[in-house]
Amino acid sequence: MGKETSHDNDVSFIKALAELLRANDLTELQVKRDYGENDSLNVRVSRQTQIVTQVSVPAAAPAASAAMAAPAASMAPAPAADPASHPGAVTSPMVGTVYMAAEPGAAAFVSVGSTVKEGDTLLIIEAMKTMNQIPAPRAGTVKRIVVEDGAPVEYGAPLMIIE
Repeated sequence: MGKETSHDNDVSFIKALAELLRANDLTELQVKRDYGENDSLNVRVSRQTQIVTQVSVPAAAPAASAAMAAPAASMAPAPAADPASHPGAVTSPMVGTVYMAAEPGAAAFVSVGSTVKEGDTLLIIEAMKTMNQIPAPRAGTVKRIVVEDGAPVEYGAPLMIIE
C-alpha cells in the first residue's frame, strides 16, 4: 500500500509542477526527489512555444484568400540571386529580433559601404530578452544589408553580405 500512496503523491506533485509551469509562464521545469537508496523521482515538465510569423498581403489584392493559401515565395518575384547562397553572406546564428544599433536613436553599427574587420559587431539579435552581438566572420566591405531594424529573423537567414 505504501508504494501506491507514493504513486498518488507523485502524480499530484507532477500536476502541481505543471500548474506552476503554466502560472509562471515557464517553458521547462526539472525536479529530482530522492526518497532513499535506489528510490527517486526525476521529473521534467516542458511545453512547446509556438513562433508565429506574419505575412502581409496588400488590402487591394482581390484574391487575398488565394494569396494566403499560396506559399510566400510565389507572392513576390524571386530576386535574381538568393542572398543566402552568396559566398559573402553572413547568416543568423539564432532566432530573434534584429537591431542595427546599440540603442534606439544611436548610429547603426554598419551601413552599406562600411569596412569591417573580423570580429567587429555587425548588429544585435535579441533572443529571449538577451542581446547577442553578431560579429563579422571576416574582414571586408558591407555590400548589402538584407534585414531591417526591428525585424524578426530565423536561424540561418541571411543578414548581410560582406565581400
